Amino acid sequence: MTHRWLHLRLAAPLVAFGDVAIDHVGPTRDFPAASALTGLLANALGLRREETSAHQALQDRLVFGAMVIRQGRLLTDIQNAKLEANDRGWSTWGRPDERAGATYDTPHRRRRDYLADHDCRVVLRLLDAETGPDLNRLADALDRPARPLFIGRKGCLPSAQLFAGWLEGETVRKALEAIGEAGRAIWPAEEGGGTIRDLNDVRNWRIGLHGGRRRVSEGEIA
Repeated sequence: MTHRWLHLRLAAPLVAFGDVAIDHVGPTRDFPAASALTGLLANALGLRREETSAHQALQDRLVFGAMVIRQGRLLTDIQNAKLEANDRGWSTWGRPDERAGATYDTPHRRRRDYLADHDCRVVLRLLDAETGPDLNRLADALDRPARPLFIGRKGCLPSAQLFAGWLEGETVRKALEAIGEAGRAIWPAEEGGGTIRDLNDVRNWRIGLHGGRRRVSEGEIA
């Protein structure tokens, strides 16, 4: 059976596809996580953070694969900041983001990895459901998002239109081939081929923590 797939282009001067973080170190992977795509689409749709059931339903419906068209260069940002109790930051929900803690006597230190000039493509469709957005609604939201969109972190603004058109294919891998480019890719393991990997990229949106994994195949698309 041939399916219709939404084609995304995730390209920016800097992108961050968050991997498993340990302590103050925030690494990046080459492909977007299931949770990251869910957050990106939910932000475009205008869902609020507390609408956890809607986020979970959207993630549960996702069927997707990703391919790196141009491999970005790893860039590591070491951040040292002395945080004051009254410090405020920019946010996307219309009011300043304020801290709840006290002033730190010593600098707050973080390490964050990015990919510079990375170009990753995503093909996705949604499993059928009685309620919730369809692919057309997602495409419209990506072209006219309810809030500003970024690829991973707030400073990672897209350099190109995210919605890159429609594709057709029987499987995720066939849809990736329909892009017409070559690159390293991941697709659902049940489709076969490639090297099997486990990805810890599934979020339990109701409790706000990552607590699941997916099995994918990784290989080259010619």
